[in-house]
Amino acid sequence: MAINSLSFLVLIVAVFVLYYIVPSLLGHVQFKQWSTYQNIVLLLASYFFYAYTDLLMLPLLLVVTVVFYFIGIGIERHEDHPLADRLLLLGIVLGVGMLVYFKYTNFFIQSFANLLNCCGLHTSWHSLRIIVPLGISFFTFRLVSYVIEVHRGMMSASRDILAFATYVAFFPCMLSGPIDRPNVFIPQLGSRRQFQYPVATDGLRQILWGLFKKMVVADGLAQYVDLYLGGGSVAASGSTTIVVALAYTFQIYADFSGYSDMAIGVGKLLGLKVAKNFNYPFFALNIADFWRRWHMSLTTWVTDYVFTPLCFTFRKNRQWGMIAAIVINFLIVGLWHGASWNYVIYGLYHGLLFVPLILMGKMGVADEVQTNRLGLPRLKDFGRMLLTFVLVVFGMLIFRCTTVGQFTHELSTLRHGLFTFPDIGAAVNWLFVVAMLMVEWLHRRRDHGLDLSDMRSTPLRWGIYLLIILVVFLNGGETTGFIYQVF
Repeated sequence: MAINSLSFLVLIVAVFVLYYIVPSLLGHVQFKQWSTYQNIVLLLASYFFYAYTDLLMLPLLLVVTVVFYFIGIGIERHEDHPLADRLLLLGIVLGVGMLVYFKYTNFFIQSFANLLNCCGLHTSWHSLRIIVPLGISFFTFRLVSYVIEVHRGMMSASRDILAFATYVAFFPCMLSGPIDRPNVFIPQLGSRRQFQYPVATDGLRQILWGLFKKMVVADGLAQYVDLYLGGGSVAASGSTTIVVALAYTFQIYADFSGYSDMAIGVGKLLGLKVAKNFNYPFFALNIADFWRRWHMSLTTWVTDYVFTPLCFTFRKNRQWGMIAAIVINFLIVGLWHGASWNYVIYGLYHGLLFVPLILMGKMGVADEVQTNRLGLPRLKDFGRMLLTFVLVVFGMLIFRCTTVGQFTHELSTLRHGLFTFPDIGAAVNWLFVVAMLMVEWLHRRRDHGLDLSDMRSTPLRWGIYLLIILVVFLNGGETTGFIYQVF
């Protein structure tokens, strides 16, 4: 069930009625635990959503939820005792081990088999028939962060298994994030959520903006990108390869950030604050700034639980220790996306891009873009933004190519026809890309691109909403699955 589908709309309407309207109609009933009722509604909706998408793996989700619930209680109960450390280790091993088994077992088998074959040692190893649960990269990270935060004393272990299970399986974020932190999300489930009109309307605006990015920009570019990078035999000139790499960069951003906008918007409708996942990354001034803005829930997760501990471990090596930590950090970021060498290379590539910033002592510097009288970035900052964007586009080409061979092939095309006129696909798709970038530049200090709450003219505001709705219906490309749903 896609978050932009009609079936999801029906689910949301049903949840909304049960979540808000039923409690309002029964307002005279003295029920002290309306929050429990709302959590039951959310949990049932979440399990229905997951079962609708991946029924065979629902039992796995139920079992690991119960196991981690008791691990959290055990860690808190045995605070300052070695057993707490062992339970933490158990939780990390279970979470990471489950992720490794389902996503990487066949990758390791095939890689070792290929290595042995290259050495002349032929093997009969075969890939196993392993079904990868949808959303496993997201819910395992939620589970692992929960036991870590309880062990660190940053939150109390949840005694409310309904609230904990809802946090793990919250349906808008289940398949493609964001990865909410337990010490922020779980406390929200402890009290009754009241309908708040301003928050709900802002949620609807953010959902609409997400639909525009996904169904108009991302899906509009998808067919063009797949034509050249979908593993087919369509040959591209050097100039076309560059345009295709640009198109894929905009496609994956509009697709993933569009999903995040919709998930956050649904959260607002339900009175819940979902973690922000994107902060206009194409306006970043360097690669560190880009990663502070791109897939923020993953970046902060890996920073807190991998990079920071590694920096402490390598502190005696100073800058070189930090370089080692950042490279390992991004190798994990790359592998998190999937079991393929292109993701390993992608992570290594981005890790190495941090080396000059570390050596110059500028990795933690977060500069603000300076603008001129026209509201455009000054020439120096525009140059920095452009350089960062070019580095990102090259990395996205690595990310998109499914094999190293495909990536080297795409690079080889740059030698032929680099200065010819490229095939750009449908021009209207690029007009929508420009429109998206212009809106986000103007609203770069707001939560999302369609935040028009301060616009005084009501007819103009509603005219913009209706125009975007019309564009979504008339120009939405062929519906495709969300890219990050497979991670």
